Amino acid sequence: MDTETNAGNGMNRRKFIEKSAVLSAFMIVPRFVLGGKGYIAPSDMITLGHIGTGKQAFGLKQSFLDTKEAKIVAAADVYGIKVKRFADEINQYYAAQAGQSQYAGMTTFADFRDLLARPDIDAVVIAVPDHWHSVCAILAARAGKDIYCEKPLSLTISEGRAMVYESRKHKRVFQTGSMQRSWPEFRQAVELVRNGYIGDIQTVKVNVGPPPVAYNLQAEPMVDTLNWDFWLGPNSPQNYHHFLAPSLTDDFWAKWRDYKEFGGGGMTDWGAHMFDIAQWGLDMDDTGPISVTPPDQDHQFLTYTYANGIPMTHEPNGNQGVTFVGSKGTVRVERGKLETTPESLKDQLIGPNEKHVYHSEDHYKDFLQAMRNRTKPVADVEIGHRTATVCNIGNIAYALKKPLKWNPHKERFDDDDANKRMSREMRKEWVV
Repeated sequence: MDTETNAGNGMNRRKFIEKSAVLSAFMIVPRFVLGGKGYIAPSDMITLGHIGTGKQAFGLKQSFLDTKEAKIVAAADVYGIKVKRFADEINQYYAAQAGQSQYAGMTTFADFRDLLARPDIDAVVIAVPDHWHSVCAILAARAGKDIYCEKPLSLTISEGRAMVYESRKHKRVFQTGSMQRSWPEFRQAVELVRNGYIGDIQTVKVNVGPPPVAYNLQAEPMVDTLNWDFWLGPNSPQNYHHFLAPSLTDDFWAKWRDYKEFGGGGMTDWGAHMFDIAQWGLDMDDTGPISVTPPDQDHQFLTYTYANGIPMTHEPNGNQGVTFVGSKGTVRVERGKLETTPESLKDQLIGPNEKHVYHSEDHYKDFLQAMRNRTKPVADVEIGHRTATVCNIGNIAYALKKPLKWNPHKERFDDDDANKRMSREMRKEWVV
């Protein structure tokens, strides 16, 4: 995300956006809604604005372009050279599509709030570091935009709940970027479990990376075109290091995910994918575990327990995946791979009269279709929040090194220290 900050006019801009959200219900009506439910003219594309133009944004860009149902018209980022590259590629794409030598329809912004103020944008695609998710999504909802937001949904539990609240309040369609829910191997695994093909579930094993560590990188000289203060945004000042905001020549994924100030480590990065499938398989999308215990003399691994007695363990290793262990067999799923015992189960046809989960074959088309129908997509905001919460309560248990009881309905711990870790202090300008 790239932008020039101006503390003096921050409140005025926020008030403007909040007021525009009120008007949006009457004035900013997406064109496809005017045509009636389910209607979209062949030439009437859903318009998208991208917030964040780093490495993840380029994959999302292509996925939405491939749908042939959306047009990317604007982008915002705090890293000037990155947003320019993103816009250049979009312009080149549309020029080629039109058989022209050039196209200059993309608009770029240094401040995502200016992008949100554009009434012609139907939805935003949020692909910024985790510490920015809640602020961007909440302001987008208030500005009347539908939202596609990368996983994990939020840095803290309280921010996730606020994202759900604001999305519902402003009647926004919100897709979490948990795209594994639109992949066949994960859907097959979940339907095998839901239909009892491996018997009663005895345990679930989730293989993802470790919790985050405190930020400890040494300061480096600042680079041109990056507004570091705005990159930090809601966070307190920290040293700049290119590991957090890689340059165009760096070929690694940004490492802000490893530090608790910005992300949740492997627990929320890959955990937002794999704990999500565990929740889906156990039919726990609107709830969560009731306790979490960190490793101790009685528990080799961090262990969650659900109200039905099923335990779920976090077992870090090199293979990111989920294993459901039942009384009659097992199902293990990872990207591109489904293993079962008995082996024949992986090809089991789930009959029309059996239990089926939401069927999406394209995560991005599913979002656009939900926008047209004004329905919930396959990875609705509540689902994203519940999955992120599982990851976050695990990180809190790791940090406190003691067993915790969790009430998934009240979203509270039985421990004051744990409850304090459900939120964070944010710089005044970004308290929304």
